[in-house]
Parts: sequence; C-alpha cells; structure tokens
Amino acid sequence: MTNRNGQVIWITGGSSGIGEACAYRYAAEHASLVLTALTAEELEPVVAKCRDLGATVYALPYDLQHPDGIETLAEEAWNAFNRIDILYCNAGISQRTTVEDTSMEMIRRLMEINYFAPVAIAKAVLPKMLAAGGGHIAVTTSIAGKFGFPLRCGYCSSKHALYGFFETLQAEYSDRNIHVTIVCPGRVRTNISLRALDKGGKPHGKMDPGQGGGLSPEQAAKIIQKAIDRSKREVLVGRKELIMVYVKRFFPGLCAKIAKRIKPM
Repeated sequence: MTNRNGQVIWITGGSSGIGEACAYRYAAEHASLVLTALTAEELEPVVAKCRDLGATVYALPYDLQHPDGIETLAEEAWNAFNRIDILYCNAGISQRTTVEDTSMEMIRRLMEINYFAPVAIAKAVLPKMLAAGGGHIAVTTSIAGKFGFPLRCGYCSSKHALYGFFETLQAEYSDRNIHVTIVCPGRVRTNISLRALDKGGKPHGKMDPGQGGGLSPEQAAKIIQKAIDRSKREVLVGRKELIMVYVKRFFPGLCAKIAKRIKPM
C-alpha cells in the first residue's frame, strides 16, 4: 500500500459514488483530504469514515452551480493544508430529457456544474501548483463526452467541452510538471441517474438498468487511482460499453446508428 503522508488531495463530488470511493482509497493510504459536496450533512459520514481510515480531512461544502464563490472556495481548499498535490474535479449532474423538453435554464445549470465549475477550479489552483513546482489535475468526463446520447443533450455538451479545455491544459503545461488525467467513465453504479434532472428540473429518481449493472464505485476508484499514479493522459472506466469509444473513433457513422438504438434509461 502506498504511504501518502504529506500528500494533499482535493476531491469534488466527494460525498457519494466515484468521489466517495476514491476518498476512502486515499484515506487508507493516510493522505490529507479536502472533500467538497453540496452540503456538510452529505459529507459528514464520508469524513468520519476517512478519519477512521487514518486520513486528515477538511470538509468544504459548496454548491458548484454558483460561480461567484469558486475562487474563494479554491483559496480555502489550498489553505487547508497549504498545498494541493492532486485536484480531482469529479462532481457532476446529468439529465433525462429530450432536446424539446430541455429548457435553456437546465442546460445552463448542467454547464455550470459540469463544465464551468471544474474549469474555474482548475484555473484557480493552477498558478499555485506552478509556484509550488507542479501538481496533478484530474477531471471526470464520460463516454457521453465522446458521442451524442439520447436524453442527455446538455450533459453530453458539458462533457464534450471538458475534453477541449483539459486536453489544452495538458498540451500547455506538461513541460512545467503539471499532469492532467481525463477520467472517462462508462456505466458505474452511482447515484447520478437518481439525481439526474427530469422535465421541470426535478430528480429523475430511478436507477437506469444499464448503470445498475455497471462497475461498482470501488472498482472504478481502483482504476482511477492507478491511472493518476501513472500520470495517464486518459483512462476509460467501465465494461463492454466502452467499445463505443472505439466504434466512434473508427466508424463514426455506425456509432451514430447504434446511439439511436441505445436504451437511454
């Protein structure tokens, strides 16, 4: 087991799913953690378990759909331990609505949480990492960031956009000891479908069958942690659904046909 004494990791979306599972893996290796989620109440059980596992933890709740406080949030996260070695922007929200039923308000909310928040956090932390001699930035995208998918117009858009920003970040700062890992999950058994926005902006409240049969968050976290440790540029996380990434790359027309037939929930 790796001993991460002295290493500081900030994880957004740390109260459930992939973020929670990653937090426990790092906690067991005695890292110092900054954990962000929507509310302090959601973070409490995760923080308690991480401390039981041997981590020092700083809870930092925040609603990422509010951009005005992001710089202050990043400042507090950095000051918690006077450094951040790994920033993992994992928080996100999905939807289950057609283009016709998706309001511009919903699209903006999805973009704010899934795209603008991680971009703003990365931009706020980057200068500090550079001054400290380097660091690692990871971000959760999705295979929905590789191709269009029914009932996900805003979600897919936000995940596509992440690739543009974080691939550019990789290209510009790799020679300055800034490592970037783009995490691309397929189906992982998290609460994202339960919390996905339905028509009217209400929680979908259902576990999609495909997602319910996906990887466990613990399996996903093991893959993600290994990819970050190896400074991989991108890591695909999932099972047979990941074949669609390669279908899109080599047979885009076939991918479009398959996407039309995929059961979206």
